[in-house]
Amino acid sequence: MSRGSPLASSDRSTAQSQELVERASKVIPNATQTGSKRPTQFVQGVSPSHIVRGDGSRLWDADGNEYIDCNAALGPILLGHNHPAVTDAVKSQLDEGTMFTMEHPLHVEVAELFTEVVPCAEMVRFAKSGNDVTTLAAKVARAYTERDVIATQGYHGWPDVWMSNKPSLDAGIPDVIGEYTEEFEYNDIESVEQIFADHPDNVAAIVTTPVNLEEPEDGFLEELRELADREGAVLVFDEVLTGFRFALGGAQEYYGVTPDLGCFAKGMANGFPISALAGKREYMEVISRGDFFYSMTYAGDAASLAATKAAITVQQEEDVHEHIFRVGESLMHSYNEIVAELGLGGRTRAHGLPPRFVIQFFDEDGDHDQLARSLFMQEAHKRGVLYTGGHIPTYSHTDEDIDQILSVYHECLEVLVDAFENDNVADRLEGDPVGATLRQRTGEND
Repeated sequence: MSRGSPLASSDRSTAQSQELVERASKVIPNATQTGSKRPTQFVQGVSPSHIVRGDGSRLWDADGNEYIDCNAALGPILLGHNHPAVTDAVKSQLDEGTMFTMEHPLHVEVAELFTEVVPCAEMVRFAKSGNDVTTLAAKVARAYTERDVIATQGYHGWPDVWMSNKPSLDAGIPDVIGEYTEEFEYNDIESVEQIFADHPDNVAAIVTTPVNLEEPEDGFLEELRELADREGAVLVFDEVLTGFRFALGGAQEYYGVTPDLGCFAKGMANGFPISALAGKREYMEVISRGDFFYSMTYAGDAASLAATKAAITVQQEEDVHEHIFRVGESLMHSYNEIVAELGLGGRTRAHGLPPRFVIQFFDEDGDHDQLARSLFMQEAHKRGVLYTGGHIPTYSHTDEDIDQILSVYHECLEVLVDAFENDNVADRLEGDPVGATLRQRTGEND
C-alpha cells in the first residue's frame, strides 16, 4: 500500500463523499453513527465524509484521496491502522469462529493480561463500548455503597446517568434522574467536596477522566483518592481515552494514583469493538451478586479479544508509549513555533499533552473562531492532512509524517495570515463552514 506524500490540492475531488452524505441523510439521522463524525463537523463540499481504507498513519476516502490521519478514529487506533500483529491475530481467530455458546479461553487470557498491566485490575468484565462500562461502573458503585448520587466530571457517554443533568442534551430522560448526577470542576477539589456536603452519606462514586487537556494540579488526583476513602465513595477513572495511551497501565499508572474501578475501550484493541470494566475485587464481585444484573451477548466476541491480546502484547514488547509521546511533543511544540514565527500568537495554539492535544482558533476577543478553524481545516484537507481539531498520535506516525503535517500546517497558517490581513476569511471558504446546517446537495431545501 502507498506510503507516499499526500496528493496535491488540484488533484482532489470529494464528489463521492458528497453523494454518500446525500444518501445517508435520507436513511440515517444526522447522516452519521457518531456525533463527532457528522458532516456538519467539517467543511461540507471540501472535506471527505467517508473513509474506505486505512494503513499505518494513512487513510483513503471514498474518492481515493490519501490523507495523513491525525485523530486516530477518535482514539481507538493506538498502533496504527491495519497493524500487522493485530490484523493477523484477528484473521487467525476468524478462521476458528467468533461467537460461541460457551466462553472462549481468550476471556481468561485477556482478563489475566489486564490484571498484569493495569494497577487497579484484580477482576475484569468485558463489554462493547465506553458507554457500557462507564454506566456499569456507576451501577456497581451504587450497589456497593447503597447510595444514589454520582459526582462526575468529563464526558462519559450518552446514557441517562451522564446526560440527565445537561439541560441541552436531556431530551427523553425523566427529570428525576438528573437529581442523582452532580457535576464538579476538574482540578477543583472544593467543587467535589461541595457535592458531598450537599448530599451527606449519599454520594456513591466520584467518576472522572484522570487527565483532560490540562494536567492534574496540586495533587488533585491524590486528593480525590483521599476524599473517596474518607467518605466511603468509590473512585472511578474513566480511561476510555487515556487507557493504554498514556502508559500500558493507563493514566493511573502514568500519574501513580490507583482508582477502585477503571473504564477502558479506545486504544484497547486498536480499533476493534470491545471495552472493559476493571477494578478491585471487592467492588467487581458486586456483579456476581444475585440482585445485580449485567449481561451482554457480544462481550463474548473472540475476534475483538484476539485483537486486544495482540495489541497489549505489542505494547509489552515495544516502545509504543515512548514513541507516541515523542512524535506528539514534536508536532505540538513545532506547531506553536510556527504560530509564533507567523505572528499568530493569541489566534491559534496547540494545547494539551503529547498523547492527545487540540489545535484551537480564537478571534481578536479571545473567543472561539469557527470561521478561522474552518478555513484552516479546508486548506489542510486539500493538502492531504485530516485535521479535525483533536490530535491523537499513533505508534505508526513517523518523523516523515510529522514533517509533512507541519509543512502543510505552515501553508495553512500562511493562508490564514493573508485572510486576516484582508478580512476575507469567510470569502475564502469553498464549502459550508464547520457547524453549518447539513444541506441537501441535490438542490432540495434543507
